[in-house]
Amino acid sequence: MVSIDHVAHKILTYFPYVLVLIDMRFQDRDPQNYMAYYRRATVFLAMGKSKSALPDLSRVIELKPDFTSARLQRGNLLLKQGKLDEAESDFKKVLKSNPSDKEEKEAQSQLTKSDEIQRLVAQSHRSFDDKDYVTAAAQLDTVIETCVWDVTSREMRAECFIQMGEMGKAISDLKAASKLKNDNTQAFYKLSTIYYNLGDHEMSLNEVRECLKLDPDHKQCYSHYKQVKKLNKQIQAAEEFIQEQRYEDAVSKYEAVMTTEPNVQHFLLLAKERICHALTQAQQASRAISVCSEVLKSSPANVNVLKDRAEAYLQDEQYEEAVKDYETAAKHSEGDRHIKEGLERAQRLLKQSQKRDYYKILGVKRTAQKKEIIRAYRKLAQQWHPDNFQDPEEKKKAEKKFIDIAQAKEVLTDPEMRTKFDHGEDPMDPESQQGHHHHHFHGGFHGFQGFNPFGSGPFNFKFNFN
Repeated sequence: MVSIDHVAHKILTYFPYVLVLIDMRFQDRDPQNYMAYYRRATVFLAMGKSKSALPDLSRVIELKPDFTSARLQRGNLLLKQGKLDEAESDFKKVLKSNPSDKEEKEAQSQLTKSDEIQRLVAQSHRSFDDKDYVTAAAQLDTVIETCVWDVTSREMRAECFIQMGEMGKAISDLKAASKLKNDNTQAFYKLSTIYYNLGDHEMSLNEVRECLKLDPDHKQCYSHYKQVKKLNKQIQAAEEFIQEQRYEDAVSKYEAVMTTEPNVQHFLLLAKERICHALTQAQQASRAISVCSEVLKSSPANVNVLKDRAEAYLQDEQYEEAVKDYETAAKHSEGDRHIKEGLERAQRLLKQSQKRDYYKILGVKRTAQKKEIIRAYRKLAQQWHPDNFQDPEEKKKAEKKFIDIAQAKEVLTDPEMRTKFDHGEDPMDPESQQGHHHHHFHGGFHGFQGFNPFGSGPFNFKFNFN
């Protein structure tokens, strides 16, 4: 909330100005009273409203041509606007009208400055015509230091910046130009196209709407507006699909974005980046890796895509590649908690893959349902049952295989143990558990005493498989 003291301070600060402005309403009855206009111009200048002060100063000079103070102030305003010929005319007239020493010194200084700027403006135009945009921009820098409200110089410098590829600086100049000149539709149109080419569809839409507010029939703005609006709508729809976990619909919509705008690299990369994300979320690992890799060729430091591809690599059981992507992402985004957790998980899974992989033991995918796991288990248990082997060495090998199969079934059909395993822990490995409670089979095949992989009750090798 605004404090009472703050409001009081504002009232006291502007109260003398308000009195003068009220006084002017009565002075309007005497339109020849040049001092009333001068007082109001002084108030406008003190309030930073230079545009409003200029007509009053002109009226003062019209009523009293030898009023040097008003003429000097008008000359300074005209100089800031870049109206150099008009400013010089005012400074020269001040010098011819018996000014005070202070006024003479200021007028002479400003006249000299104006001459220098005239020369620089001419040079900047030549540099621009010769397509020497760096030199032209440097010359215009000096011009704009004095002519801060000069729309033409700002627009020309913006064009130099566009040609130089310095879009941030171009945007800054064009935003200033759009405020300094009323109905500056061209500045809004250029701003919209710059934002569009930078891939910022929302800012592009905002700027082109400002253009159409000023001129609803502006051909360039209307044509551009239709394109930006269509693209904006498609991107918003795609993002809504991602939020709703409708990933294939999101992919289709972003493919439509690439059709709508095939020429702007930023939009192509955005679409592919989000397709990469959607496919990763949909667990379409191989497709995701392909699209993500395409983006990373153009944008190798894209942290979001590195994270998505790492996740897709994990889904595809390419753990070393996942670790590499998370490590690269970490270099470009220090302190990111998701990267840290992802890297730790990838490292655990890599280590785990070099040991036992219960999914591989049963020959099922990581996405396998419980029924599929039990079916695979029963088939393998029948195949590797020790009763099927007579040779002592073969029986010993079968016993070990049979234990692995039984352990795999136990881990993957227990939701808690499976979750641990999916996060890189082996619930059957004491080292992995680090002192936590865990299931473990002791003493080789005899450790199965009292455990029936196919049901409950004492262990018995005589099974009838239906």
